[in-house]
Amino acid sequence: MAMAITFNFEQPIVEIDKRIEELKNSAQEQNIDLSEQIKTFEKTRDELKQKIYGSLSSWQCIQIARHPQRPYSKDYIKLIFENFFELHGDRRFGDDPAILCGIAEFDAKPVAVIGHQKGRTLEENLDRNFGMAHPEGYRKAMRVMRLAEKFNRPIITFIDTPGAYPGIAAEERGQAEAIATNLREMSSIKVPIITVIIGEGGSGGALGIGVSNKVLCLENSYYSVISPEGCVAILFRDGSAVAGVADALKLTSKDLLKLKVIDEIIKEPLGGAHYSHDKTATNIKTILSKYLHIYNGVSSRKIIQERYLRFRNIGIYKEALSKKNNKKIKKK
Repeated sequence: MAMAITFNFEQPIVEIDKRIEELKNSAQEQNIDLSEQIKTFEKTRDELKQKIYGSLSSWQCIQIARHPQRPYSKDYIKLIFENFFELHGDRRFGDDPAILCGIAEFDAKPVAVIGHQKGRTLEENLDRNFGMAHPEGYRKAMRVMRLAEKFNRPIITFIDTPGAYPGIAAEERGQAEAIATNLREMSSIKVPIITVIIGEGGSGGALGIGVSNKVLCLENSYYSVISPEGCVAILFRDGSAVAGVADALKLTSKDLLKLKVIDEIIKEPLGGAHYSHDKTATNIKTILSKYLHIYNGVSSRKIIQERYLRFRNIGIYKEALSKKNNKKIKKK
């Protein structure tokens, strides 16, 4: 299915799709058999898709992760869970539509669901603040996590944000403190937490709901301490360097799996999740079911310990002898 919105690297595919459509129209209008020509073009198109989407650059992956027709948290909640009941407000300031929270059923078992939410239209995006949460969003998320812990319900979070909102109002209400509190509190939650990166995973805004036992990533999503544009603005002040910086940041799902930042890559339909919401949701549901099953009967102590070790083991450390006292020291 050809999408209305395409990227530059997809233009060769679009041109072949146009040619196929023209041949089909000609065959119908002139009542002639062009099936062989159509099959040839379709074969060429499919081979080209495999070649293009099988060797995407980091910057191209980011473009797909930001595709406006890509499924968002609300879409996956409808397709994966049953009986979702949304919860609002942080009980301190107000509600933040940029983070969606609630309780639901997954395979007839109760769970808590939390996710960043973007909008489809300009009006919706303004309401959702383009998926960039305020402090009350992170405090609302923590309130729901503590509720899930109280009733022994697993927590599933969906990450899709360019970052936490950096505006003055958010800073006045304690943005940094709200995220830091979530990092601390999530580390001691007694129920399993599973995170799925479904689009953009930007900075502390992502990590604020991402301190989990398992972190999964859709094939064309990314997860990074900073966006390539932000990095370029700080280091080079030259927008033309963005593709090279994206490669250097090692933010694609393949890079993240190799670095052991994530635990598994979830396959997407060829071309991206926006080509089939249903198929992508099915793939996510299958992987979630596998990981949730792992924690059946596991003690809270082991769940917390696993989560701690997961983050403690990220990175590479080397031991060296201190020249002053000949004691071993660790260097990252």
